[in-house]
Amino acid sequence: MSGRFATLTFERQVAAPAETLWQAWTAPAARAIWAAPSPSVTVEFLEADTRVGGREVSLCKVEGHSDIRCECGWLELQPTLRSVNYEVISSAGVTQSAALVTADISGTHERSRLVVTVQLSSLAADMEASYREGFGAGLDNLAGVAERTMVLQRVIHAPRSIVWGAWMNPETLPQWWGPEGFSCRTKRIDLRTGGEWVFDMIAPDGTVFPNHHLYIEVRPEERIGYTLLWGENGPKHADAWASFEDQDGATKVTLGMVFSTAAEFQEAKGFGAVELGQQTLGKLERFVTSC
Repeated sequence: MSGRFATLTFERQVAAPAETLWQAWTAPAARAIWAAPSPSVTVEFLEADTRVGGREVSLCKVEGHSDIRCECGWLELQPTLRSVNYEVISSAGVTQSAALVTADISGTHERSRLVVTVQLSSLAADMEASYREGFGAGLDNLAGVAERTMVLQRVIHAPRSIVWGAWMNPETLPQWWGPEGFSCRTKRIDLRTGGEWVFDMIAPDGTVFPNHHLYIEVRPEERIGYTLLWGENGPKHADAWASFEDQDGATKVTLGMVFSTAAEFQEAKGFGAVELGQQTLGKLERFVTSC
């Protein structure tokens, strides 16, 4: 190692399954939550395309300082196992560093281990120290996010265009959304970036649960990112995303939710949110295969 080159290794033990950790590590909606190393830093995502050959561009903003631009390009993605990406850091148009980042994930259904290796080439004197501090804090945040993240997946035997169409159509979404026996009563619905869905979910016993979804990102037939509020303009209880992948003519749907607090995650898990969410995806499958 010299002043310009370094290999840094970070390791974290996470109380979440490897699949959940993978989603927290790679899903843009989750990365936007844990990326800032401290509350004084704001991270703005300009691009996010998590696939081999895709890239992610973000700006780290600190009051009184120039924005720091981070470009990440995905070179390898082996779900739940490994990712490799390059990362270029610049400020005021001047490149500060370039790095190759390898993340290895292992674990069980209960716990997982993340090892991140950063091969750093620094063009500024303090980049090694900055990487140690920034990456270390970000991975601490990641562990916390993963431990309050819920991931649901289902392979639906219908083409991706059909599944996407049922999800992002204001006429059809309320017809299948929610667990068995629940229905939706829509007040307003606008399924586009910057749009919203204000609705009541009504339980079989007539109990009304007010909901408000704010759509942050809509990438047609790829993914949506949205915020869940308790009722219209109510408090936030989760950041969520849904992704859609082709799988031999079928569609793999991943629904992820990062709850605002660990307590809310445990409460949701306790009342059966995983099972109820799977019922919702089951209703989606029945809807698209019966059309």
